Amino acid sequence: MFHWLEKNPFFFSVGVFLVIAFAGLIEILPNFAEASRPVVGLKPYSVLELAGKNIYMKDQCIACHSQLIRPFKAETDRYGQYSLSGEYAYDRPFLWGSKRTGPDLHRVGNYRTTDWHENHMWEPTSVVPGSIMPAYKHMFTNVADIATAYAEAVTVKNIFKTPYGDEIQPGVEAFEAHKPAILAEAQKIAAGMKNQDVKDAVKAGNVPEIVALIAYLNRLK
Repeated sequence: MFHWLEKNPFFFSVGVFLVIAFAGLIEILPNFAEASRPVVGLKPYSVLELAGKNIYMKDQCIACHSQLIRPFKAETDRYGQYSLSGEYAYDRPFLWGSKRTGPDLHRVGNYRTTDWHENHMWEPTSVVPGSIMPAYKHMFTNVADIATAYAEAVTVKNIFKTPYGDEIQPGVEAFEAHKPAILAEAQKIAAGMKNQDVKDAVKAGNVPEIVALIAYLNRLK
């Protein structure tokens, strides 16, 4: 058979390709599967963080900011440790982005604070002189869609086996039972803000979009 292959260069080339491709798959796939598993200590997004992520998408933050730090010195010096596949295990969808009009945000929680985000979203040039980013003052009055974020948590738990605890269950009653925990998380964010209307809204049981967005941004580390 080998003599026949040597006399037929086309089939010989095809055979070599198949052998190399098979060997490559055997080598690559297990490593890929291992790398895509959640990194040690990674937890699923809280309901408040999911609501913030949805606001991030709704207001098209992804159009100007990436969340993918490549393993190049110029990027790691500026943004921090390069991104690992396992860090995105609970991201659906991924928000890698394809353009950087503004900086990458994958590690923004390591170097920006709640009050910085509050000032930045209210008036970007107050903290970044010359910024071309628009103000997002509507986030301080719009109420975040917490119910949809909770339903999303239930969905990914049941379909993708995201490891949420027993507190995440389907149904309105389960959502209402979990709501105090969501508001408690929101109150911790609001406590670091100076906008009194936001503080009052959270105390009244409503979560302004800015609170949910900051919870999400603080999560990015």
